[in-house]
Amino acid sequence: MPATLQDIAQELSREGLLLSAPASGSDELALPISGADSDSRFAAPGHLFIAKGAAFREDYLRSAIEKGCVAYLCGEDRAATLAGVAPDVPALVVSDVRRAMGVVSPIAWGHPDRELDVIGVTGTKGKSTATYMLRAILDGGTTGSGTGIMGSIDTYDGIENFESVNTTPEAPDLWRHVAHTRTSGLGRLVMEVSSQALKYDRTLGLTFGVGCFLNLGRDHISPIEHPDFEDYFQSKLKIFAQSRVAVVNLGTDRVEDVLAAAASCERVLRFSADGPVPGADVWASDVVARDGRVSFVAHTPSWEAPMTIPFPGLFNIENALCAICACEVLGISAGQVADGLARTRVPGRMEVLPSEDGVTAIVDYAHNKLSYQRFFSSMAKEFPDHEIIAVFGCPGDKALERRSELPQEAAKWADLLIYTEEDPAHEAVADICAQMAEATPEGVRYEVIPDREEAVRRSAEYALGCGRKALVCLLAKGDETRQHEGDFFVPCRPDGVIFEEAMANLHKEA
Repeated sequence: MPATLQDIAQELSREGLLLSAPASGSDELALPISGADSDSRFAAPGHLFIAKGAAFREDYLRSAIEKGCVAYLCGEDRAATLAGVAPDVPALVVSDVRRAMGVVSPIAWGHPDRELDVIGVTGTKGKSTATYMLRAILDGGTTGSGTGIMGSIDTYDGIENFESVNTTPEAPDLWRHVAHTRTSGLGRLVMEVSSQALKYDRTLGLTFGVGCFLNLGRDHISPIEHPDFEDYFQSKLKIFAQSRVAVVNLGTDRVEDVLAAAASCERVLRFSADGPVPGADVWASDVVARDGRVSFVAHTPSWEAPMTIPFPGLFNIENALCAICACEVLGISAGQVADGLARTRVPGRMEVLPSEDGVTAIVDYAHNKLSYQRFFSSMAKEFPDHEIIAVFGCPGDKALERRSELPQEAAKWADLLIYTEEDPAHEAVADICAQMAEATPEGVRYEVIPDREEAVRRSAEYALGCGRKALVCLLAKGDETRQHEGDFFVPCRPDGVIFEEAMANLHKEA
């Protein structure tokens, strides 16, 4: 039975958010509500529309009502104006629209998470890989996908399937995808859970059957995101308040604090990529990295079995163990886990583009300090005696600390750094690259090539002409087909496509 506008108003009142609503006992409060939207493009009959954000325009409300929305929610600053726009439409006026979205969305969508297995993964690095590993395992070799996914690469809920914009979407969109997952009969949903989503209540009310904490490093710390590291860390720890079972990497920084927060869950599973350390429930042994693959033996409370990850990167053992812990909770067999891991493909993640002339390229989403530390240290071990060329940029309007951290970290490993475009948003690519150049350690070779296609082509040219085996690292954009420029997402070609085309052209010219 759908919730009513009165149910939503009462919950907002309990949370201390409600400033005004239709009069008690009115017919308007009895209106059934079957969903919530903050984007008028998704507005539908029976939904509650939420007016949010600095870019909101009155036409969005008009459009939502035309599409069948029966009520709206707004802040006090917009109440009078929107009452004039839609005088006959009931309104809920609240003191904090962002938190109110998190409160009302699960009610409006009917708490679909209660009929699903939802697994959430947070961490500074590896969320995408761990969720794709889980998806491959849970699908069990079926044709197509029987598991929903939400994350920084793709969103698939059985109805919608598209390249993601945010790691974890705003609450009305998130709950729409959860509802679609239930409606389409998928039964399971794996999702990345960002620190911003936890901080700003996008996942409020969502119950994770399993909540996973992968690792911890500095990221998203700036005046426009998390003001300091402690705020970032405490935001991530909030995942356990919403989880029945906790999964914790014993190799993470601040592990004692993480375990203390996880203790509130019904059960805690701890894993270690460093063998059977004290307290580990799941661990890896007999690790071998060879020919672009990583193999190991997994040990769980239920079984032990050999596993293979079909792409390079020793750090991916942690991601695999995280997925294995979730499977232990769900009762998935060793055989299904091994089969799923062996066929895992993460779009744009550790994709190897080999060449016959000693040049290898790797496309990866590595984009912050922790991911650089793990990526480059692993590549140095797996590709010894290679000239290393790194192509990367930093995003605009966020994560400002990366502009110094990434050049400094990459400089420890790479022979040539090429700075280029990476979702500049409202900033000039040249300005971002200039900050990266200024942070580059003295004596380290770098080039600034703002056009990303030209930068990738330059990396291929340099690799072929350096006189020895070369490893080209194309970082941060992965398989993405859009650049965030200004207020728009502009089409672009994936790094791997550009690189392979450049190599082919260079061979023709030789």
